[in-house]
Amino acid sequence: MTIRTNTPNLLDNPPIPVQAKLAAAWTSFMFLYIYVDYFHLHKPGVIDNLRAGVVFEYDISPTLLTVMLASVAIPALMVMLSMTLPARVNRATNLVVAMLYIPYSVFNAAGESWDWAFFYGLSIGVEVLLLAFILRSAWTWPRTPAVPAGPAATDLRQDLRQ
Repeated sequence: MTIRTNTPNLLDNPPIPVQAKLAAAWTSFMFLYIYVDYFHLHKPGVIDNLRAGVVFEYDISPTLLTVMLASVAIPALMVMLSMTLPARVNRATNLVVAMLYIPYSVFNAAGESWDWAFFYGLSIGVEVLLLAFILRSAWTWPRTPAVPAGPAATDLRQDLRQ
């Protein structure tokens, strides 16, 4: 008599490189950032203000549009930079840019009424969580032990390979 047992097949969960995690987080941040701006257009009066040449309290100008473009271009560039920069520069760049984007994201709620608190609270909250993930991933970037230079280094490298 044979007894059949159902043993679950475990899914393979290979480690994901830090660069890929960072690029994915910046991609998520960028999509959310763009969609929040898009959904903002559905608020009453926003389109009328745009037609009148005003965004928030600012007159629409080449300078304003350049700043707005830069604020979206930076996360887009971070996707590519997170995959291509050397580890040390990559880590520092991600830490600096993510820290700068936290207050920038929170600023989006400035001057808004409490009627929109849930919309801005949710959108800013998720943005800040993504930025916190980026900060944590960059901060805890795994390190490899340094191999000393010189004749002993050759022996050590051979020991490490075995």
